[in-house]
Amino acid sequence: MKYIDGTLSGKTIVVSGGAGFIGSNIAKHLAYHHQARVIVFDKFRNQPLEEYSASLGHFKNLIGFNGEVIVGDITNSNDLALLEPYPIDYIFHEAAISDTTMLDEELVMRTNCNAFLEILKLAQRKNARVIYASSAGVYGNSPAPNVVGEGEIPENIYGFSKLNMDKLAMHFAEENPKMTIIGLRYFNVYGAGEFYKGKTASMVLQLGLQALEHKKVRLFTDGNQLRDFVYIEDVIQANMKALEAKRSGVYNVGFGKARSYNEIVHLLKEYLGIHCKIKYIDNPYSFFQNHTCADIDSTMLDLGYKPRFSLEAGIKAYSREIKHIFKKEVH
Repeated sequence: MKYIDGTLSGKTIVVSGGAGFIGSNIAKHLAYHHQARVIVFDKFRNQPLEEYSASLGHFKNLIGFNGEVIVGDITNSNDLALLEPYPIDYIFHEAAISDTTMLDEELVMRTNCNAFLEILKLAQRKNARVIYASSAGVYGNSPAPNVVGEGEIPENIYGFSKLNMDKLAMHFAEENPKMTIIGLRYFNVYGAGEFYKGKTASMVLQLGLQALEHKKVRLFTDGNQLRDFVYIEDVIQANMKALEAKRSGVYNVGFGKARSYNEIVHLLKEYLGIHCKIKYIDNPYSFFQNHTCADIDSTMLDLGYKPRFSLEAGIKAYSREIKHIFKKEVH
């Protein structure tokens, strides 16, 4: 899927967190479709998947990636210095602590906010455009639809860190008008490459694997919580469209329609070709978003973003990969 032509020829692009779920998809898309030098910058993991609470990169996400890889931690100034020799034109900043259940406030703020400031300074020195990952977590449990600039009341440290990244980015852009900085507030992203996120992988994948293994899935309360699920291909599209944005800004990236977990199970049964039962359980979390829905009017107007994958289309496209993951990684 190609969204822009010619503009990246001969350019150097850095993807931080490029061995993670979204980062690896962006890196592979750029390397495959565009004549550019693509550099993945990622900390990678040094322990088994089940021992991690954070979603660190995994080398398997980069199988087939035809670019360069630098191992580095965004919180380490010596590691970031490894990027200084490169003539960087664009930075896709996807590296972060993305576990919404993480309680270490200092670690989350240092990793997501302080390190982001250093990324912005690097981009300023290189005269590079920055496209970074924000999150629907900034809205907490504010009423949907969720609009940028309204109801930004995060309920956990992750959402708070992302909201502060947005404020930092727009303040930095105001002070440096020649820079373009685009923040993309991802809603519930699902698709190929997320298996190595472990417990933070989407409910689409988690429920699919539960159904295949146990012929039974577990949902909180009544399963009628509503979320805006966005397929990875649409997330890639939003990032590519951000390359040509005329000005700095923060935008929602979702499909623009909320769907329930019960609907996910129904579609998984259809596209995986299985029968499974639903067991409703108590929600163990003190905070849980009950209804999210992205207002994407400004994303469509300013970026030309047009989501292509409804939940039906996305799960249908993803179903073969879910079966492959179950066969190769789980069963």
